[in-house]
Amino acid sequence: MAQMVINGGKRLSGSVTIGGAKNSTVAIIPAAILSDTPVVLDSVPQIKDVYNLMDMLADMNVRSSFHDHVLKIDPTDIKLVPLPHGKVTSLRASYYFMGSLLGRFGKAVVGFPGGDDIGPRPIDQHIKGFKALGAQVKEHDNSIVIEAPHGLHGNRVFLDMVSVGATINIILAAVRAQGTTIIENAAKEPEIIDLATFLNNMGAKIRGVGTQTIRIVGVPHLVSTNSHMIIPDRIEAGTYLSLAAAVGDGILVKNIIAEHLDAFLAKIQEMGVNLDVREDSIFVYPNSQLSGVKVKTSPYPGFATDLQQPLTPLMLLADSRSIIVDAIYPKRTRHIPELIKMGAAIKVLDGQIVVDPTKQLAGTEVTAEEIRGGASLLIAALMAQGTTVINQAENIMRGYDCIIDKLHALQADVSYSGKESF
Repeated sequence: MAQMVINGGKRLSGSVTIGGAKNSTVAIIPAAILSDTPVVLDSVPQIKDVYNLMDMLADMNVRSSFHDHVLKIDPTDIKLVPLPHGKVTSLRASYYFMGSLLGRFGKAVVGFPGGDDIGPRPIDQHIKGFKALGAQVKEHDNSIVIEAPHGLHGNRVFLDMVSVGATINIILAAVRAQGTTIIENAAKEPEIIDLATFLNNMGAKIRGVGTQTIRIVGVPHLVSTNSHMIIPDRIEAGTYLSLAAAVGDGILVKNIIAEHLDAFLAKIQEMGVNLDVREDSIFVYPNSQLSGVKVKTSPYPGFATDLQQPLTPLMLLADSRSIIVDAIYPKRTRHIPELIKMGAAIKVLDGQIVVDPTKQLAGTEVTAEEIRGGASLLIAALMAQGTTVINQAENIMRGYDCIIDKLHALQADVSYSGKESF
C-alpha cells in the first residue's frame, strides 16, 4: 500500500502543464487493436492505468513501448485470448476490450470489470448494443463471453440512458461491422470525439460525435499512418484549478481546452475565483473571499461527476454553505468521512453533500479509496496545517500524470512511497 505524505499550510505558485486525457487514453489503447498496422499515440499520460492496459496487450501478443509520453502499439500479431479476471477487475476501462475484440475477431471473453467503487455502474447498455449488432452474450466462469457467429451487422441502437462507456464500446464494435450503425441518445464527451478522430484518421467512417446521434459506416480495415495526439485532460485541469484557487499565490495551468471546462469554470467563477482564461492556459489569481454555491453533476456539457470531489475542499473556504448533488453517481461520497477526520464541516444529508465553511483543516492519516476522492484529500492536505498521510495513494497515481513532479514544481512539500514500475 503506497503512501503520500503532505506537509500542508503553504502557499504554492508557479505553473503546471496538463497531460493527455486519461479517459481518452483508456479508450484509445483498446481501440488500437482494431488497426492492421502499428499505432503511435502522443501526449499519453504517465499513469498506472496505461501500464495496466499495456499488460493486457501483452497477454494478447500485442507489443507496446512507452517513453516520453509516446506510446507505440503493434497489434499485427495479435492473438484472441480471454482477458484474465484479476487484471480486468483492477481497471474498469478494460471493458473497452469487449468492443474492440468483438470488432476485430467477432468474439471477446473478458472478466467482469472493476475500477473505483463509486456505486453501481451497470454494463447493460453495452450488452444491449452488442446484441443489436448481432452478438450473443453469456456469462461463464466469472467472465462475459460475447460472440457474433454470423458476423456483426450495423443496426440502430437507442441507449436508455446516456452512457459514455456504452457509447464508446458500441463504436468500437461497429467500426468494422458490415453496414451502418446509428447510436441514439449517445454521450457527447470530448473524449468520445477524440476516439472518433483517432479511428477516422485510420479510415473509419464515424459522423455525429459530439451530438446525440452518431452514425458509423463499417469498414473492412483500419490502417494507421500518423501519430495521434491525445487531447488535454479536462479532469486533471479542473483538479489543478481547484488546487490553485485553494492554496495558490498565482498559478498558471497550461495545456487546457477551456471549452471542455465551461460548466466547471462557470461554477468556480460564481464562487468568486478570479481567473484569466487564455487561448490554451488559465491563470488563477490568489483568492481572499469565496461564496458558497450549489453544484449538480450531469452528462457533458454539464458539470462532470469526476470534478465534484476535487472541488469539495475549495468549498470549505467559502463564507456560506455549498451543496453538491451528484446525479450521475450519488454514492460517490467515500471521501467525506476522510475529510471529516481533517476537521471539515461536511456531511451527507438526504442524498446531498453539504459543505459548510471551515476555518482550518488539520493534517492526519486518511485513505484514498479511489482516484478523484484521493485528489480531494490531496488538495485538503495542502490546505491543512501539519502533516497528512494519504494511504492507498496508488489510486491517485492511476489518474494523474506525473503528479509528484508537478506538485514539486509548484513548491509543494509532497513525497510518495509507492513502488510503481514507472
